Amino acid sequence: MRVTSTVFNEGGSIPAKYTGEGQDTSPPLDWTDLPSGTKSLAVICDDPDAPSHTNPRPEGPWVHWVIYNIPSDTSGLPEAVARTAQPAQPAGAQQGKNDFASDNIGYRGPMPPAGSGLHRYFFKVYALDCQLDLEPENATEKSLLAAIEGHILDKAALMGTYKRA
Repeated sequence: MRVTSTVFNEGGSIPAKYTGEGQDTSPPLDWTDLPSGTKSLAVICDDPDAPSHTNPRPEGPWVHWVIYNIPSDTSGLPEAVARTAQPAQPAGAQQGKNDFASDNIGYRGPMPPAGSGLHRYFFKVYALDCQLDLEPENATEKSLLAAIEGHILDKAALMGTYKRA
């Protein structure tokens, strides 16, 4: 499996449009070479450098996006997936909770603390052998990872960076 984006390269800077300082809209993602037997996909985006690279959160990475039950016949996610539990595009997908205190369904972009340096954002894509029975209001990174355990056929990641001025 391979994950790419038309708006940033592996290790490259995520454009401001896709951050909390810009339009805070999700970037487009594309994937190829899904394994045979893939029934759905899940995506998690998180930042292991929160609040800073030298001082990561004890409770783990800051979660920016949880989306799952993405149909296996899709080749990616479009730009600006709606921030709803069941977005229209891609049809059938469901979104869970990010780590923001409010507006916490769907994608919320990079917004690291000022002066905290360069942060890495991992867009992790999982090819699964099943659809998930997970309610969006209960879907966090932790519950999604527990639900997909034993169902991962393959996984791939795309890492982008962002530094707040």
